[in-house]
Amino acid sequence: MSILRRVPTAAVRTTVIVVTWRGVDVVGACLDALAQQRRAHRVLVVDNASEDGTDMVLATHPSAPRIVRLAHNTGFAGGIAAGVARVRTPYVAWLNDDARPDPGWLATLEDELTADTAAVASRLQHDDGTVQSFGVALTPDAHGYDIVRENQSPFAFCGGAALLRVAALRAVGGVPAGFFCYYEDTDTAWRLRLAGWRIGSAPNAIVYHRHGTSSVLGSNSFHRWNERNRLLMLLRCAPARVATAQCARFAALTLALAIRRRRTTDAPPNHRVGIRLRVVVGVLIRWPGTLLFRHRVRGITRVERGTVWQLWAGR
Repeated sequence: MSILRRVPTAAVRTTVIVVTWRGVDVVGACLDALAQQRRAHRVLVVDNASEDGTDMVLATHPSAPRIVRLAHNTGFAGGIAAGVARVRTPYVAWLNDDARPDPGWLATLEDELTADTAAVASRLQHDDGTVQSFGVALTPDAHGYDIVRENQSPFAFCGGAALLRVAALRAVGGVPAGFFCYYEDTDTAWRLRLAGWRIGSAPNAIVYHRHGTSSVLGSNSFHRWNERNRLLMLLRCAPARVATAQCARFAALTLALAIRRRRTTDAPPNHRVGIRLRVVVGVLIRWPGTLLFRHRVRGITRVERGTVWQLWAGR
């Protein structure tokens, strides 16, 4: 394997942050792919207290990445936040440890980062070539979903592989580390759009992604984090009527399911009362801090929340 040649520091514009947790089987291939990039960069690996031998893979990899080992697992969101705090380049790339970018990936992303653009989404795809995501869109009921059509403009980037302006990211409040995982990318994009920035897409910035390696899609934890973070995102960023309506709708359905005494063990995870109650508790615990952050977001807002909502969710 050839390793990226050393170049003057001034020529390096991007730090690639790779967040890993128990990534012994995947992170080496990720670093191999980064070593083949045609554009100079730095690599910072944030290890979420892995105990499976990941540390040895990182320590012995020939690309010699900078490593930050955290004391406990902070999730993807916490890992990215810890990494961004250490970045000194003007751009930062977010990358999953189970992702393998093509050699031209970073150069393509950097070239798409125009003056009015704060973030650029990659093309994430499976090994067979089927597209996983060109970015993230919003549904009329405020859920995020991956775009699989190349000609559809994204509301947000998928955090599995994207490039951001560090100054813009910090100016809008950084990464929501407390989200642990899921919706940290869409929440960040919300605030960037409120601040007047554009989110772009680079369909030719190809990344092969083994989706769901570090978390089980459809699991109880997946649904708990997914629903909790969606509601927190709306409380932080969306128009008050939207945030209130979605929180009320979630609470009402939870109450209805509980009253019916439904056998929740046979229900889909997002209809299990126990999971939904944990979501409600999680939101309530974070309610004061979330509303305080919402007030702070007003200070960076250049485009009204309602305008952003109307443009991207269709209501």
